[in-house]
Amino acid sequence: MGTLTQWEQDEVAKANESGRRPVVFVHGLWLLSSSWDKWRALFEDQSYATIAPGWPDDPGSVEEARRDPEVFAKKMVKQVTEHYLEAIDALEHEPAVIGHSFGGLIAQKIAGEGVAAATVSIDNAPFQGVLQLPASSLKSAAPVLTNPTNIGKAVSLTFEQFRYGWANHVDEAEARELYETYHVPTSGVPLFQAATANFNPFAETKVDTKNPERGPLLLISGEGDNTVPASIVEASYKIQSRNEGVTRLATVPNRGHSLTIDSGWREVADIALEFVQEFAPVES
Repeated sequence: MGTLTQWEQDEVAKANESGRRPVVFVHGLWLLSSSWDKWRALFEDQSYATIAPGWPDDPGSVEEARRDPEVFAKKMVKQVTEHYLEAIDALEHEPAVIGHSFGGLIAQKIAGEGVAAATVSIDNAPFQGVLQLPASSLKSAAPVLTNPTNIGKAVSLTFEQFRYGWANHVDEAEARELYETYHVPTSGVPLFQAATANFNPFAETKVDTKNPERGPLLLISGEGDNTVPASIVEASYKIQSRNEGVTRLATVPNRGHSLTIDSGWREVADIALEFVQEFAPVES
């Protein structure tokens, strides 16, 4: 039985009917697929079709998510990756894939399956083999990792935690607006999976970086990100650059983890768009 909801199936059908190159957007923890709405409009203006599936069982709105937070509990990296692969398998044209945070990790896993025409990974969560553990990253993950029972729960951030981990490069007013507009609870499991990956040979955060069919890959980091510091993205790039495919790294100065949703989103989106247009041009 498939896992795609009716609206996700409808998005795939619409993309197929358009005959255009699709772009698949993958969100990460503490966000919903609606966090990509501005990006989708930009790419559609450039004649791409876009789809933005949620994670399995994602609610339809931020308000609904806050009313029923436990729907997020126990979601795992493999389960989420397979959900996106199901959507991609239903597409008639090979897509570009763009992901942020754990969505960036999942985008790289998808690329490792050889099913993406081009991939953009933004502030990706570390995959197995990335050894860097900066202090700010540990502090950002502490609301989940300091309580082992969170592995089976949905976990929310306080505003102060969101301010430190996400919104540290915007002003107070914008930080509060982002928190109220976008923040939702999230599964605790993926953070535990990432934290233990280098001690687990069967880790679900493993990425096939050697597949010659991986395709072009761009990694983007926010220079001031506390949740995924630039050193994690740089270490990911170092590993991925051993692949024979095109591998690039872009660092955006003075940006935090909110770089895909805050007022500077367009700067990051334009970098991603240029890469996608180069390696996964629109098909009419």
